Amino acid sequence: MSSKLRLRAGALVYDYPRYRRIIRSGAWRLMHNRNERITTDGRGVRCEWEFTSDIHIANVFPSAGRRLMRMALDEWPVMMRDAPEATDPPAVSFVIGHRGLSRLPHLLTTLKSIAGQDGVSFECVVVEQDRTPLLESRLPPWVRYRFTPCDTDYNRSATLNEGVAAARGEVVILHDGDTLVPARYAAEVLARAREGFEFIDVKRFTFYLHPEETKRIFETGDVRPAASTVTQNGKGVSIAASKRAYAAIGGFDEEFVGWGGEDNDFWDRAAVGGNIYDFGYLPLVHLNHEAQKGKADPAAPAVKRYFEIRSIPPEERIRRLRARRPPAN
Repeated sequence: MSSKLRLRAGALVYDYPRYRRIIRSGAWRLMHNRNERITTDGRGVRCEWEFTSDIHIANVFPSAGRRLMRMALDEWPVMMRDAPEATDPPAVSFVIGHRGLSRLPHLLTTLKSIAGQDGVSFECVVVEQDRTPLLESRLPPWVRYRFTPCDTDYNRSATLNEGVAAARGEVVILHDGDTLVPARYAAEVLARAREGFEFIDVKRFTFYLHPEETKRIFETGDVRPAASTVTQNGKGVSIAASKRAYAAIGGFDEEFVGWGGEDNDFWDRAAVGGNIYDFGYLPLVHLNHEAQKGKADPAAPAVKRYFEIRSIPPEERIRRLRARRPPAN
């Protein structure tokens, strides 16, 4: 293969020899597309652009994505357990919102990766939002369950606010129920919090698995490198904050009904309301499912609302949210 080979994906260009140099050096977290700028604090990487992007070489050469995932999981493995080993009072609380049974296998598999956390005391609060409760008897006994009745479209923000109110940890991780985390994830989040950071995002890459690999994990529980779409600079999926700082910026905005935009708004307000650590250095593994209807549609109510309120200063958005839902003492 020529050292001059370049791969073109849409308007973006990727330099294959550069990819090989980064991979050979073991500095997998430095991978990015040619037109993107990153900075590093020596531990993690900050993406200096606004929205999520794919690592395009992984879309063209599946072996490149598999190798990137292998290096990331070798350093930060996922541990699957049926229940946590520790029973100490939690320092970290995972909070997951959920509706329906179609993604129950995703949720149960995600909970096994959360149960596999090492080096930290933790809990998980699952908030079901639906017309009638369906989930409680299907969850592992160690998971704390909350139910909120709802006859309208799913309101993820409301489930997260409900879960944070019930959380006992000093730090909360607002997490999607379809994404596996490495065994040291909560411990690393807590370490950054105890350095003084109030909003924390330590994910570097999210590996979006294909259907066949997701099915295999459901059947075996074995998480291994596989072909995937590799994304970076995602605002959602998993967000951590101190409980105090979460309340201080008004939590999640429950005016976002449906999907899309609520995470971006949260980070807008966090940027003016607290001390942020956003240098990513950990991998996450996303289990495959059908795309959420309307999530990427610019006309979807939640997405449309975000672009409408961007003109409102984050300080004013915080003031309005705190007036509607004052922070807990």
